[in-house]
Amino acid sequence: MKAKTKRKNQIHLCNSDILASKLSSKDLPLEEVLRIITSFKDTFFNSPSLELELLIANGFPLEIKDEHVRLKTARTQICDQSFCIVDIETNASNIQKGQIIELGAVKYKNGEITDKFDSLVYAKDIPPYIQEVTNITPSMLEDAPKIQDVLEEFKMFLEDDIFVAHDIKFDYKFISDSFEKYDLGVLENRKLCTIDLSKRTIKAKRYGLDFLKDLLNIDIAFQHRAYSDALSTTYILEHALEKLPNEIQVSEDLLVFAKSNNIINPVEKPYAKKDGDIKKEEKDKNV
Repeated sequence: MKAKTKRKNQIHLCNSDILASKLSSKDLPLEEVLRIITSFKDTFFNSPSLELELLIANGFPLEIKDEHVRLKTARTQICDQSFCIVDIETNASNIQKGQIIELGAVKYKNGEITDKFDSLVYAKDIPPYIQEVTNITPSMLEDAPKIQDVLEEFKMFLEDDIFVAHDIKFDYKFISDSFEKYDLGVLENRKLCTIDLSKRTIKAKRYGLDFLKDLLNIDIAFQHRAYSDALSTTYILEHALEKLPNEIQVSEDLLVFAKSNNIINPVEKPYAKKDGDIKKEEKDKNV
């Protein structure tokens, strides 16, 4: 069952990427988009129209107008794009073993923080090493809202913004798996990793969160707490956006650039092994 869930999430992401690539250069007639969706494997609905509605409901940034479908991130200038910068703390490496115990997020648009999300999450157990890293104790979670309530509220907060995180693989997958576990769909938002983007815009010896905070003089006291780390990541994103090449103008181009070969220090070793930044590492999240 676990393998099937993992495979379904991978297929959903693959389907989204296929559709995004088709729509990245131009809007397409609705009929053509429905034909593309019909070719997808393992969809939730047999109806392509319902599957399209589900993609939109799950945060895939599509707009339908005059019988044509537009990928919003392919037309939105970066200055007009809303980013949702996210960080989580968990009590295990995956949802089969545990859950989110804290979720923090920052809305950022055109140089301004426009909103924030910050919530502890009820859980019975927190391993001692997680308590040591995060300073979150079981007593702090006794009166916290339940995981399903937090996830429902966060999904409304996220909308179809670009999902941003520092080392995005963990946060995006854990939240998406959590959504699916509680029948809230899966994440289909376009996503951006600030480690990837920083490697292409910021000259640094390492790209761990703590190292970049020191390098960029980001003065936020709390570390390894969801909201404070999301806020630190926001300032890293802001700095990286200021360093973009002039030709990167729209959001979808930004996402492509973050995965391009334009790495400033291409020969460096993986940041986590050098930095000692235990954020998102096996050391504190058993990833």
